[in-house]
Amino acid sequence: MYGVVTRNESEVTWSEFDVGFFEMKDVTGRATTPVEEGVNMVSCFGDNAAVEGDPSLAPVSASGDPATRERRYFDWDYVCPTNQTYREGIMEMISDAADACEDVRLDDVGFPRAEYCHCERCDRLFAASDHDDRGAWRRQVITDFVADARERVPGRLYLTLYPDPYPGHLEQRSGIDVDALAAHVDEFVVPIYDMAYTTTYWVEALATGFRDRLSKPFSIELYAIDIDLDNLVDATQVAGEYAERVLFGYQAGNGRAVIRRLRADEREGVSHGPDHEDA
Repeated sequence: MYGVVTRNESEVTWSEFDVGFFEMKDVTGRATTPVEEGVNMVSCFGDNAAVEGDPSLAPVSASGDPATRERRYFDWDYVCPTNQTYREGIMEMISDAADACEDVRLDDVGFPRAEYCHCERCDRLFAASDHDDRGAWRRQVITDFVADARERVPGRLYLTLYPDPYPGHLEQRSGIDVDALAAHVDEFVVPIYDMAYTTTYWVEALATGFRDRLSKPFSIELYAIDIDLDNLVDATQVAGEYAERVLFGYQAGNGRAVIRRLRADEREGVSHGPDHEDA
């Protein structure tokens, strides 16, 4: 099975794709009207525009460093997951998305990195909580957020995961407890992005790790912009061995070309798989 991730509404209904994910709100803060014929995606705690408008929204480390794209390792600005006003706004977006299409995908859920957040509000909420361990408290914050979103989504709820299947890493990095979230999420999505896919052994390593790590189905999202078609075909074949479906990110035309190539090969009786060797 195959799908697309796109900002173009018309592409979510292309016949080659079993599912189309429409980026309703992205990390820039750009938001648009949800679509009715695709799964609307909401970037939850990545929001450049919100943090530019109010820098106090950004999570801070114990030393006071904000989680913004001006700092090393951050590609966009983050919003602290305990900011109740911002959370309410995101929940309204999720409800709007679910009103248009009953399935919804949550993107950019979690704390930005292990050292966040130590804002006054987070310190106060942690101190008032039943948790002695700050990591356990962070996991509860994120699980409660996803559970709240679940109540607003009548269909399938998808959740994007950072591509690190090593036990304990998602919990430590982002407060993502995949076992707890499995009670609320129908399917996880793992973006495994590369600018070329000239080798694919690492795609297989990550895919097998998530296959062993997750109790719920998961899809793998591949980067499709300006990728050599043969390389993207190879990556798709590898990912497809382990994932529920393969999604093509942000260039639907390349995704459609890969699917047509693979289906043509199947009709011609070409065998693909880990044991296949070219003559």
